[in-house]
Amino acid sequence: MKALTFFLAASAVVCGQSITIDAGHPGPRISPSLYGIFFEEINHAGDGGLYPELVQPKVWSVKGGGQMTLEKGVLLDVTAAPASLVNEGYWGMAVQQGAEYALSFKARGTGSIAVKIEAADGRALASAEFQGLGVEWKKFSRVLTASGTDSAARLSITANSNGTYWFDVVSLMPRNTRNGLRADLVEKMAAMKPAFVRFPGGCYVEGGNLCKDAFRWKQTLGDMASRPGHWNTSWNYWSTDGLGYHEYLQLCEELKAEAMFVVNVGMAHRDVIAMESLKEWVDDALDAIEYANGPVTSKWGMVRAKNGHPQPFNLKYVEIGNENGGPKYEERYAVFYKAIKAKYPGIVTIANSAVKSPIDIIDHHIYTSPELMRAAAHKYDIYDRKLPKVFVGEYAVNSGVGKGNLKGALAEAAYMFGFERNSDAVVLSAYAPLFFHVKDRKWPVNLIGFDGTTSFGMPSYWVQVMLAQNRGDVALRTYVVAEAEKFAEPIESGAIGLGTWNTQAEFKDVKVAQGDRILLASDFKGWRTMRGKWEAKDGVLRQTELANDVRAMAGDTSWKDYTLTLKARKTGGSEGFLIMFRAKDNRNWYWLNIGGWGNGATAVERSYRGAKSRMAESGPGGIETGRWYDIKLEITGSKMKYSLDGKEVFTVANLNPEMNLASMEAIAARDEKSGDVLVKVVNFAKEPRKTMVRMKDIGALSGKGTATVLTSASPEDDNSIEAPMKVSPKTTEVTGLGAEFSYTFAPYSLTILRLTR
Repeated sequence: MKALTFFLAASAVVCGQSITIDAGHPGPRISPSLYGIFFEEINHAGDGGLYPELVQPKVWSVKGGGQMTLEKGVLLDVTAAPASLVNEGYWGMAVQQGAEYALSFKARGTGSIAVKIEAADGRALASAEFQGLGVEWKKFSRVLTASGTDSAARLSITANSNGTYWFDVVSLMPRNTRNGLRADLVEKMAAMKPAFVRFPGGCYVEGGNLCKDAFRWKQTLGDMASRPGHWNTSWNYWSTDGLGYHEYLQLCEELKAEAMFVVNVGMAHRDVIAMESLKEWVDDALDAIEYANGPVTSKWGMVRAKNGHPQPFNLKYVEIGNENGGPKYEERYAVFYKAIKAKYPGIVTIANSAVKSPIDIIDHHIYTSPELMRAAAHKYDIYDRKLPKVFVGEYAVNSGVGKGNLKGALAEAAYMFGFERNSDAVVLSAYAPLFFHVKDRKWPVNLIGFDGTTSFGMPSYWVQVMLAQNRGDVALRTYVVAEAEKFAEPIESGAIGLGTWNTQAEFKDVKVAQGDRILLASDFKGWRTMRGKWEAKDGVLRQTELANDVRAMAGDTSWKDYTLTLKARKTGGSEGFLIMFRAKDNRNWYWLNIGGWGNGATAVERSYRGAKSRMAESGPGGIETGRWYDIKLEITGSKMKYSLDGKEVFTVANLNPEMNLASMEAIAARDEKSGDVLVKVVNFAKEPRKTMVRMKDIGALSGKGTATVLTSASPEDDNSIEAPMKVSPKTTEVTGLGAEFSYTFAPYSLTILRLTR
């Protein structure tokens, strides 16, 4: 079934630009929960960021005559007093003159100790003496007031006599917070007016191994001394779990946003819980719901009350797993779904991928280039309304835009217009990731950057703020006539390659032929590898590392039409095989992704300038471990035929579809409370575009309004610590906004016109 489409794409040649809004035939109501936030512990978003603890655990050094051992806490053996333990926090402790800091720690030993907040040059900014250490653990605390400002301060604990000292749960927490969290970061989140917060991840939910480093919410409750913390294997740093389940729920309450908790479905990056052992994980999910929503008379509601919140948090959404798929996910999802609905029928559940069991909402993710994001702006215009409602749970332009520039932000705005235009299908969305510490940017493009002192929004952040603050209630049919530009040159020739994604595999009998002519019959000598651990032995090429996007390539980039045959066997991991063809270089190629997306689907993907897009897919299906498969690809002109074990799976009829991108995208909406009309326009052109705006059946307007414009001198411009507002919106008053008016949209801009009654 084709969805109702009320955007008219531009033709290649036009005499002028226009936007027509038909208010007499409105589109769907815009979901009030459409725009939310996704928080994941990545890029030190929590530890070193939103959770404002200044002491970084397990990162201590010794100054003076002593030796240190990191065990449960820190052991300092002083042989030539004085000796000091020094903690520099997260790339320096940012302290402000006159600000108060709550110091606390547990210690045992003999004698006295001195604790100081020191500036980078060694000056004492605050200090305290502590007596009464003994053979038993004792807790000490003091409020310290900084006498100066330094963004690179440190904490030192000095023992003035020889002996052995033990320290544990050392904390230095600023007292000026917003409900225990870093105020400026919470304020930036609040400006996004999130309808919900998805947490705690992302890959952070799963971890590398379930029993070792998956997020376990029960271990994040209560006093910090009782929280063991865990290694954040996804992003390679220690997580204190100071920002735990209770704090996440409090954050949602602080932001007046619904809570969306992502539960582990018994699957990690490297292992899966057996079905007979799944009950523990199902019970864990049910207990999490009870903790959030149960009465104080329930087991976990009582724990919540003990932790200071007797009233329920009213958790609304539960996502079953994170980016999981395939047969193993499907059978585990069914168990979780049935158990949650049986006990908590009011909870709205979210699935990661298509499954046979019922689905309330399905989660879609997309990370791509600005061009492909623009091309996807009308994806949901043709979404089958018989399918489940959609949560676009992670999306971003994260390639070809540096650290996140205006060009990418404008493409995201056009994509978000598609959410509003199709809000009968898309009911929730969240950009990803949210935060990054400027000293630890693990992900290429993010919304909000910060150091120990300041924070700033990237251009994409301002798009989120502008659209969330100007959502409207009802979409109005909008038709655009604008110039179009051709995008993506065809890839008509290229080499071949083999690859894996979080999987170990073996390949043999690789042959490339043009009719009777053999172009390659490989002994795997001279292959070019990218990531992974590759070894060629006895005619077999083995890849043994569980890593993402691992490739080995061979052949000539001038090869055009050919048949590629090989045998492949999966030896471990979570997915299948990547078979590359027409590979020009590392950024421009095709591959057949067999058993991708958690071993749940097979598809042809194209990478153009480093951004992937999906061309065709066969639907559900996975690759078995330990079995040899015969794979055959026949590439002729713009056609590719794929066969597995002698049976044709699917054919891609056109590998090089023509792609035209409109130079302007627009959407309109009505704000029912004020009666205002919102006209939202992205101009991708490098020139100002004078555009005629016509509104049908709009009713009386005052002729006045405002224009909020996000633009900059170059589409490559971004924001930084040094220039935090280089790309940021400006609002001005505008007149002459009637049922028909002319408006000149700035080059490289997102403009929101608010027409008042």
